[in-house]
Amino acid sequence: MSTNNLTNSRRHFLQSITGLGGATLAGSLLPSSLHAASPIMTPADPAAGHIFTAAPYLQYAAPDSMVVMFITNLLSYSWVEYGETSSLGQKAHSVTNGLVDAYNRVNRIKLNNLKPGTTYYYRVVSKEITGFEPYKLTYGNTLESELHSFTTPAERGNTMRCLILNDIHDRPHSIPHLVQMNGAEPYDFVFFNGDIFDYQTNEQQIVDHMLQPCISSFASTKPFMYVRGNHETRGKYSRDLHHYFCNPQGNQYYTFTWGPVHFTVLDTGEDKTDDTPVYAGIVDFDAYRREQQQWLQEVMQSRAFKKAAFNVVLMHIPPFYSGDWHGTMHCRELFNPLFNKYRIDMCISGHTHKHGVHPPVKEQHQYPIIIGGGPKEGQRTLIRLQADARNLRLTMLDDNGKEVGNYTVSK
Repeated sequence: MSTNNLTNSRRHFLQSITGLGGATLAGSLLPSSLHAASPIMTPADPAAGHIFTAAPYLQYAAPDSMVVMFITNLLSYSWVEYGETSSLGQKAHSVTNGLVDAYNRVNRIKLNNLKPGTTYYYRVVSKEITGFEPYKLTYGNTLESELHSFTTPAERGNTMRCLILNDIHDRPHSIPHLVQMNGAEPYDFVFFNGDIFDYQTNEQQIVDHMLQPCISSFASTKPFMYVRGNHETRGKYSRDLHHYFCNPQGNQYYTFTWGPVHFTVLDTGEDKTDDTPVYAGIVDFDAYRREQQQWLQEVMQSRAFKKAAFNVVLMHIPPFYSGDWHGTMHCRELFNPLFNKYRIDMCISGHTHKHGVHPPVKEQHQYPIIIGGGPKEGQRTLIRLQADARNLRLTMLDDNGKEVGNYTVSK
């Protein structure tokens, strides 16, 4: 066989075992330099021993389910123990194609068949795997988290209360500070509306600058959801970011309903053209936004959208009030006609670093556009969004707790 044919055959082999269905082979046959590229399969800091890199944090909740995520330092087999009392009594782990997910560090475990509107107690457990041979598995130390609790949403809830943050830009102290601005007001979940980072470098940045501030503030008892901003598309670790979150439908753009509100979440991508030199030819956001346009039309014709008392769109780059950069103009071209046609009740964005409440403008956007501020102290904002069957109320606070904007939509 010629040298060229040998090279091509090797390339084809590597491609096949690194694709879907080849993870097991890839783990044992690929060079360690390639194996180390996977954040899930690589010990974070072996010298630190078996510890939680990130204690449990809650992701998307439904009336009958909750997603629990956590990260360990070493490769492990992990699970969740849970129940309606502190005695727990039930166990859940994640299974893929008949195999229990193990020998990994980033854990995403869904608790199913839960009761709506019910408080559950839980803890996570992780057993280190020190040896993983074909016919012999060896365990090491076992970790247990503290006991936490959460409450599932009601089946047909008539209220929704959430907090919305945006444009943190690698200022981790802003997360607990802004959440504390809410005081004792109840809330169901937190939504991060993009640009929580400047760019992504490694796992530790994600843990230190987002996950840990969330966990210490609320995330072990209240879930949060997340959509990328334009800055989350940058940096060598941006393609691994999705490992650390669990959105509804498992996608970067998605929908969910909480009480009387149907949320549509759009991933608006980069703000400059795809051929901008700094992107080096490895982005394709125009096609990605067009894909979302087609999906959006289907969403807005769905039963869930039509029967909701209120329809809210969450997207990092607003379709107006963000200059004439390409991202803004493309979002306006693709999404605004659908927003007007299907009569959304509100669009909530960030990106501009200047907060604003913009009422409907008849010939442009027939819905209010709310833009959160940030990231510098004095410019940061917390958005409270609350709804019942008759009213959708938004209040925006600055980082001193002063109200700087509000809007109400009534049915």
